[in-house]
Amino acid sequence: MELLFSLGIALFAGLIMSRVVKYLHLPAVTGYLIAGILVGPYCLGALGIDGLGFVSSELSGVKFSVDTFDILSKLALGFIAFEIGNEFRMAELRKVGKQVIIISLTEALGAVILVDAALITLHFIMPDRISLPLAVTMGAIAAATAPAATLMVVNQYKAKGRVTELLLPIVALDDAIGLMAFSISSGVSKALYDGRVDIISVLVNPLCEIVFSLALGALLGAVLTFLEKLFHSRNNTMDLSICFVLFSVAISLMQLKIGSIKFEFSTLLVCMMLGTVFCNLSEKYEGVMDRSTRWANPVILLFFVLSGADLDFSVFASAAAVGMGIVYLVTRSAGKYLGATFGAKITHSAPEAVKYLGITLLPQAGVALGMSLTAAETLGSDGQLIRNVVLFGVFVYELIGPMLAKLALVKSGDIAPENLLE
Repeated sequence: MELLFSLGIALFAGLIMSRVVKYLHLPAVTGYLIAGILVGPYCLGALGIDGLGFVSSELSGVKFSVDTFDILSKLALGFIAFEIGNEFRMAELRKVGKQVIIISLTEALGAVILVDAALITLHFIMPDRISLPLAVTMGAIAAATAPAATLMVVNQYKAKGRVTELLLPIVALDDAIGLMAFSISSGVSKALYDGRVDIISVLVNPLCEIVFSLALGALLGAVLTFLEKLFHSRNNTMDLSICFVLFSVAISLMQLKIGSIKFEFSTLLVCMMLGTVFCNLSEKYEGVMDRSTRWANPVILLFFVLSGADLDFSVFASAAAVGMGIVYLVTRSAGKYLGATFGAKITHSAPEAVKYLGITLLPQAGVALGMSLTAAETLGSDGQLIRNVVLFGVFVYELIGPMLAKLALVKSGDIAPENLLE
């Protein structure tokens, strides 16, 4: 009973805080994270009342903490990645051309390179505080961008112009590039963390994870498309898509080993490929995706609330952790801006895009939090530090990101003066 009541409290708190932050012109995800802090161990959970918030004590032999709902977080990540796959329709990718692909690569890799360079330098200065696996993983997470906050500004102010035309397809490609970079970096980080630095651990295992994850997702996507033709009602097709997301998450948790080579799967990549294949093969993908997204919305909401509740404020008592958070924020922002500017220049984009596009790409949320959760599960104390720094970064970016995006779109002329009054 206490578990269900606690979930209800979390869901209710997320909904209420989303309304509160709306009046402050902030994205809903910010409200969800704040709600998580309020119901977490440092606020409601600290009261020690069964079922009221998240505590770390033992209740009826069950550890009653955020970890209790780990399966919900994994399921939410599956749906988030499934939605990302929906953005990779070949017909749409052909329209945007090489320009968007090049800019997406330069801005994502710009963030990876600058964050990696800064944190690896700090590792050599403070090897006892910042490990090499931590530095490598943080660089990969830096690539991901949250489109929701920026798109909210675009829709609210009816933005239209040269910057917006590039922005919309770029945010769709960005997370996929981030997932690829994370799969490689996490494999390298795990090898370094385990002390097994060899060609198989550093190169073969990460590449196998990417290839097998994409292959598994493609196979499941093809099977889903075939079976979807056997059902005609909207509810049945929605149920089928949800069923395959569950299959994808469950199978991706498997680990196979042949000799010294590990065959692991990335939940994010498997589910992303499931969505990509389905939306390219199915004629009814739009309706199915829309209904499954609506069904999954409460689960995704709970994921963000649980992420906020998982924030460990004690980690920021360390000057090294605070310094790392600041370095991450500054270098990632610089990498995104400089990378987008460079990509826009070499593709001969409009001057407005060269100057302002990078500013609109700063927010982070769902995919970055999913990556940090994976890191927390595989890198021990380093992973927990990564998760807290990313959570801190999400708070900052979701607070200032929409305001900066609005300013950039106003300066570029994509937001008309009369639309600012709405």
